[in-house]
Amino acid sequence: MTDTVHVLNGPNLNLLGTREPGIYGAATLADVEALCRAEGEALGFDIVFRQTNSEGALVDFIQAARGARGIVLNAAAYTHTSVALRDAVSAVAVPTIEVHLSNVFAREDFRHHSYLSPVVRGVICGFGPQSYVLGLRAIAGLPQTP
Repeated sequence: MTDTVHVLNGPNLNLLGTREPGIYGAATLADVEALCRAEGEALGFDIVFRQTNSEGALVDFIQAARGARGIVLNAAAYTHTSVALRDAVSAVAVPTIEVHLSNVFAREDFRHHSYLSPVVRGVICGFGPQSYVLGLRAIAGLPQTP
């Protein structure tokens, strides 16, 4: 196990800062990355930060995290649709924290179901970019296993 944490982002998160700022805020994905890198440095983590609009690429990113200290995963809309992502998270056996910028439970009914929640260590939603920071802190607080 390394002290690397993979921060993985799904579809449309590349549009942060311009996409529905009333829901997602004004921070860009670059802002989120800078926040994660700063928090990662404070926690002693190397951060691998990635975004894709492709479900298959996100599965590949999850598989590439095998052996890492943890994954902070904002699968975005794929959270609510993807059995493939659920199976990838389960298969890699890396502590994973599901994060969302918005409070998905205060939004449309279809966002209330997550295929990921049953196989992750925890879920953080509704704190904007701070959801990622809280996810990194959650990983830091988990016991390390050899």
